[in-house]
Amino acid sequence: MSEALIRHEPVSDAPFVAEGVCISLAPPMQRHALRARNAEDLEGLLKVKIPRKIGASHGGIMCLGPDEWYFRSEVGTAIPTGEGLPVAITDISERSICLIVEGPRASEILMAGCPLDLDQFAVGQATRTIYETVEIIVMRAAEDRFHVEVWRSFSAWLWMAMTMAARH
Repeated sequence: MSEALIRHEPVSDAPFVAEGVCISLAPPMQRHALRARNAEDLEGLLKVKIPRKIGASHGGIMCLGPDEWYFRSEVGTAIPTGEGLPVAITDISERSICLIVEGPRASEILMAGCPLDLDQFAVGQATRTIYETVEIIVMRAAEDRFHVEVWRSFSAWLWMAMTMAARH
């Protein structure tokens, strides 16, 4: 019975390595969807600087829209609820996983299924987009490393599609 309580990730724990690219599962993390009309309300509540420009990221927080942010933090980080403030903070930690795509071919592998020119992305830039037909959030973490957030239910398919692209 206790086996049912053990988390099994939908993709391999072992990194996929091909010429010029490595695709791996990121360590577990907390994720929160943040909504607020005024970023100042979130800054005061969370005690961190909130990026204001859509596509910008700072300290684990990505600005996805004029009133929408995606916040990733270490497991166990205390996040205030925002009770009484005009904000919405929703724990979505179990909804998604993060795949790390890194190496000289990282942008090529992602652009095999994504309509964006990721070679033009600055380090730290983030956006919601699609890979084939799957919604993802992609952030350029370094010149040759991207973090790809994907809903857990689509992650096995995304893993297969990206590793297939990496094989060619």
